[in-house]
Amino acid sequence: MFHVKHLKINIKNTKMKHTVFLILIIGLFFVSCNQNEQTSAIEEVQTENLQVNEEVSKDEIEIRDLIRKVLKWADAKENSFYILPVFTDEEDSIYVGFDMKELEGNLNVLKKTGFFAKEFIENYNQIIRTLDKKMRSKEYDEWLVGDLPTFGFSNDENAWCSCQDYPYDEGDPNAWNVEIKIIRLNNENGDLEWTWDKSTWADFKYKFKVVKENNKWKISYMEGFNFEEGVKWWNE
Repeated sequence: MFHVKHLKINIKNTKMKHTVFLILIIGLFFVSCNQNEQTSAIEEVQTENLQVNEEVSKDEIEIRDLIRKVLKWADAKENSFYILPVFTDEEDSIYVGFDMKELEGNLNVLKKTGFFAKEFIENYNQIIRTLDKKMRSKEYDEWLVGDLPTFGFSNDENAWCSCQDYPYDEGDPNAWNVEIKIIRLNNENGDLEWTWDKSTWADFKYKFKVVKENNKWKISYMEGFNFEEGVKWWNE
């Protein structure tokens, strides 16, 4: 009886060992599957990040080239765009309003460049029309010919660069090699800053915005074209 009983115990122990071994095998299988899934997920994320970074890099180059072209175009001598198309009284002593025909010409020029979004062009249109209305209603002080405007827009600084001077000599071929910094950028629009490509001017930063129209980046806002600041009465 002793030998039989002892044999039964050994048989049970053997079954238990097999069961434990089988459980371990199954456990290792699931751990391996989970690790493979995690590795695959990490690789997918890395691939997506690489694609995003490549896309951002491509967009950054396009936007940088765009703002360079805009600044160069605005400063070109052959550019007939007069940002303040005002007219004077009969004595040519006081500016009394804006020439709406010339304004329409300016709007067409902005469209033809291909640099500017619809909202930028319309914002400029509204700035000029608001200034005209306020000048005619005498909401501003008289603007004497030869003096600075009596409102904020393009007053004592170049609206295109929000600056009074350039860190370059006239004719410098690298004059507009400015750099940009992305504040926020997605596939549709972005907020950025541009700076002069000169160490002594690096602290001067200028805000601008871009938007995609027909799969092409365009300027939607520049700091010097801020509507609220532009139509304010100028009181130093």
